[in-house]
Amino acid sequence: MDNKCPCSTGSDRPSNPILFNILSQMDTSEPGQRSLSYTSMPHRCNCEQRRTVCLKTPSEVCKKATAVLVKTVQFMKNLPAFNQMPPNDQFSLLRSCWAPLFILGLAQERVDFEVTDTPADSMLKRILLNRQESPRAEKEQPTLAGVSKLRSCLKKFWSLDLSPKEYAYLKGTAIFNPDVPDLKAALFVESLQQEAQHALREVVLLLHQEDHERFARILLTASMLQSITPSLISELFFRPVIGQADLLELMVDMLFFR
Repeated sequence: MDNKCPCSTGSDRPSNPILFNILSQMDTSEPGQRSLSYTSMPHRCNCEQRRTVCLKTPSEVCKKATAVLVKTVQFMKNLPAFNQMPPNDQFSLLRSCWAPLFILGLAQERVDFEVTDTPADSMLKRILLNRQESPRAEKEQPTLAGVSKLRSCLKKFWSLDLSPKEYAYLKGTAIFNPDVPDLKAALFVESLQQEAQHALREVVLLLHQEDHERFARILLTASMLQSITPSLISELFFRPVIGQADLLELMVDMLFFR
């Protein structure tokens, strides 16, 4: 199977002959010496699946995202039913649901944002620094496709114009997910999710008596949350703020020790 990027050019030779000559010489360096080859250079791709992006105004958006994350953790912390669960179950639910909850928070606070192409080091800088991008670091970078999926999800929630109560009960259905593996109180979690869904249906019927399809549309839109990866959220909104720190560890500290 050919995994070559469809937007790559027909020629693999760099257009700059001087840099190509330098790279060719580095390829023929003695064994054991660290070398940098042109073939190891990441391809600057223009297709959505591989095109990496970052926030256009990170200082402004990251500040709003941090406020949403704090509210998200505080929401979980203030739920009596959540606090009654075994600590391991609380951690498992946090790990599973923080990203969907955060996205719901973005939607509720109407946090909009724009992205731009990730700045790439010039080839000359890579040569001079003799540095290679690790596959893991490249993989973690947000892609245009992933961000487009997130923005599409937010726009669908905005079009629904949910009330605070609808958001609150929808968050409850996201938190209490009985499908999370190894839950000791799985039956209790399932009953809580059913209660949250029932409460959501009741408030939808109360606020929108003429719209008989609204509840189904809300659940359908909520199903999009699971298609957005936590790594996209953490790398896009929080990596510029926390650096190499682990976001989940920070949330655990906020939830259990503060």
